Amino acid sequence: MMDVCGSASVTLRDFGCEQSLLSRPDGSASFSQGDTSVLAASYGPAEVKVSKEIYDRATLEVLIQPKVGLPSVRERSQEQCVRETCEASLLLSLHPRSSLTLILQLIHDDGSVLSCILNAACMALMDAGLPMSCLFCGVTCAIDADGQIITDPTAAQEKESRAVMTFAIDGTKHRVMMSSTKGSFSVNELQQCIAVSQKASEKIFQFYRDSVSRRYSKTL
Repeated sequence: MMDVCGSASVTLRDFGCEQSLLSRPDGSASFSQGDTSVLAASYGPAEVKVSKEIYDRATLEVLIQPKVGLPSVRERSQEQCVRETCEASLLLSLHPRSSLTLILQLIHDDGSVLSCILNAACMALMDAGLPMSCLFCGVTCAIDADGQIITDPTAAQEKESRAVMTFAIDGTKHRVMMSSTKGSFSVNELQQCIAVSQKASEKIFQFYRDSVSRRYSKTL
């Protein structure tokens, strides 16, 4: 992991999470970061259409539903980011010729929505008990006009920034699994944002552990 420079502070909004809140899916979770909130549902392994069947692994389909209206190009791009991250962490070869479906419903968008979607997806996959090689989390960074790095920015902060980056970080070696960037930035700023995201991911993975341990301590 790279060192974080002194100008970059790792501050995150308050997290909230609830698992198994839907009865029909095999796994479900709601995840909130500040006022940004996403509901995730996982279905499968189940029977797959012949046209989508892959002989040596499961077929993963990701669907993102906006708060209102039909999915746009933005949602399609986010679906690809989430699908690539999930495919890298799930052990899909254990379920050949089957399908996994992940549906993500945006409840409220107040910035850092892709990272909130990634976190909701991971918690839903955990709730479904699907085999994974590692957990993952999403971290969004914004670079403002003065060159300062803001972690977990709000929608207003994203609007005023010159660059916004979202990274998917794995839970074992804190490596970058996926990145989505928008705006103008230097190579050094990109490296600093990766370092900040890796440091911020430690807080998110600790929240995962605390959330799951609280849940199972209640059920025992």
